[in-house]
Amino acid sequence: MPQDLHVVCPSCDAVNRIPSSRLGGGAKCGKCHGPLFAGMPLALDEARFARHLARSDLPLLVDFWAPWCGPCRMMAPAFESAAAKLEPAMRLIKINTEEAQNLSGRLGIRSIPTLALFRGGAEVARQAGAMDANGIVAWARRGL
Repeated sequence: MPQDLHVVCPSCDAVNRIPSSRLGGGAKCGKCHGPLFAGMPLALDEARFARHLARSDLPLLVDFWAPWCGPCRMMAPAFESAAAKLEPAMRLIKINTEEAQNLSGRLGIRSIPTLALFRGGAEVARQAGAMDANGIVAWARRGL
């Protein structure tokens, strides 16, 4: 019997219960009917990140970045490419540290770009510095 997972909708933040066997099958939100996975990172503010962290059963791979950061901008296409390879096994999220300064401070983000992997609401791995798409995918899979 497949295990049901809670997945937070990337559009309306509704919590959906999905059988794990249906994650890759074009699952849609029960509230807004939008796709639960688009193969793209999701840009979140502090409140939306807190909801995804607390309510999603999926691991969250978070890119902490800032618009003025050259290495962050250089890594952005690689992070997008990694999303296409890692979803629906995990949700990829981008947090702008300029807009989410309280969150960055609480989590102790000292340099950017920084990748952090969360599972079950807790951080399980962290890596500072830019990486290519293959490096991001390999690092995230090792972290689980």
